[in-house]
Amino acid sequence: MPTPELLDKLLRAAGPSGHETAPAKVWREAAGAFSDDVRADRVGSSIVRIRSRTPDAGGPTLAVIGHIDEIGVHVTHIEDSGFVRFGEVGGWDPIQLVGQRIVLTTRDGELRGVVGRKPIHLIRGDDRDKAPKTKDLHIDIGAADGDEARTLVRIGDVGVIDVAPLVLRNDRLVSRSLDNRIGAYVAAETARRVAAAGGAPGDVFGLAVVQEETTFAGARTTAFGLQPDVAVVVDVTHATDQPGVELGLDTKHELGSGPVIARGLSLHPAVTELLLTTAEQEGIPHTVESSGRATGTDADAVHATGIGVPTATVSIPLRYMHSPVELVALSDVEAAVQLLAAFAQRLGPDLVLER
Repeated sequence: MPTPELLDKLLRAAGPSGHETAPAKVWREAAGAFSDDVRADRVGSSIVRIRSRTPDAGGPTLAVIGHIDEIGVHVTHIEDSGFVRFGEVGGWDPIQLVGQRIVLTTRDGELRGVVGRKPIHLIRGDDRDKAPKTKDLHIDIGAADGDEARTLVRIGDVGVIDVAPLVLRNDRLVSRSLDNRIGAYVAAETARRVAAAGGAPGDVFGLAVVQEETTFAGARTTAFGLQPDVAVVVDVTHATDQPGVELGLDTKHELGSGPVIARGLSLHPAVTELLLTTAEQEGIPHTVESSGRATGTDADAVHATGIGVPTATVSIPLRYMHSPVELVALSDVEAAVQLLAAFAQRLGPDLVLER
């Protein structure tokens, strides 16, 4: 299974939280190929609308939401020696950053460097056994001194790990930013397939929202503006088939087992049940997880926006989350699109959303 062209382009575009311009542009250009109603809002989230095939029938509006931002780094200090110190954009395990190549986005374009730390040979005693912290790391851009470095980079410039997508055996896709360019891709592709089918009972919106990794701002503001009747947030969840993961509190969802439909306190039971029914009737592989608190996704913002939005989540099993080698099965991504495209067609005016 080849990597979908749009997903590949999204993964190659740098866009940490608050700086999603490059992937958002890719997303909107792709959406413009199948809809004449594509726009961006004031915080940078992108929206594509597919109009109802029966606008007078009263079908509920559906928003399929994926966040398009990723974790990254931001420049906090430039030393007189020319080394660049940095902080985290979103949540990092700092050990993932050691020895990585970095691409910074500057006013003059892309600037590449490497993340360095003191060599193991020079680390003494018990410090050898301690995990590095971000404050122990720096970015080396090859500058001769601080004066040269300050002509190249400014405080507040952001960057991401400089890696390209890779396909392994059995259609396993590896890349940084799969969390959550997958969700943004699924939102766009679902909208495209609904358009190809001639529409759905109600309007369908595909959303690529910003700043999930830091504030949930994009989901909150876009949901407030649209106030859809139903929302499905598409994100990733931890695959349970890697070493060190214990089942019990976590539900079993392996790579290749399809998307994960969550049941939970803040998730709407009628929307969730319709997703489950759709998957069963369409023969789409899937698993179910239970959420006893917040979901940790944009659903936490969407469901309580405005007068409230009946919300569900669909997640893709992913290994090695928040690393440069996040890994998914492409079959799970495709199954998520099939599920949501079929779900959109089942959202009729008879859906009861009272709780």
